[in-house]
Amino acid sequence: MEIQRTGSENEGKFYIEENDKNIALMTYKKSSDGVIMIDHTEVDPKLRGEGIGEDLVAEGVKYARENNFKIVPTCPFAKAEFDKHDEYRDVLSK
Repeated sequence: MEIQRTGSENEGKFYIEENDKNIALMTYKKSSDGVIMIDHTEVDPKLRGEGIGEDLVAEGVKYARENNFKIVPTCPFAKAEFDKHDEYRDVLSK
């Protein structure tokens, strides 16, 4: 399953599509000061427990690193992922 990203200047999403339907999704909003707020993560119930949500957050972290963004995880799932992964601290907004 391939994680894709689409976005505009102010918001975007990482997603996995199957049969023209999002089966996994993580949305974010960008502020003018280079901060991404991850505000929602959702995975189709049939895929839960397979690490798809974790993969979406990891892809967001990779995107932030490549573009010199910081992240504020406002979504409870994303926040839990940041709490579990010390290696994400470099992109965590203070």
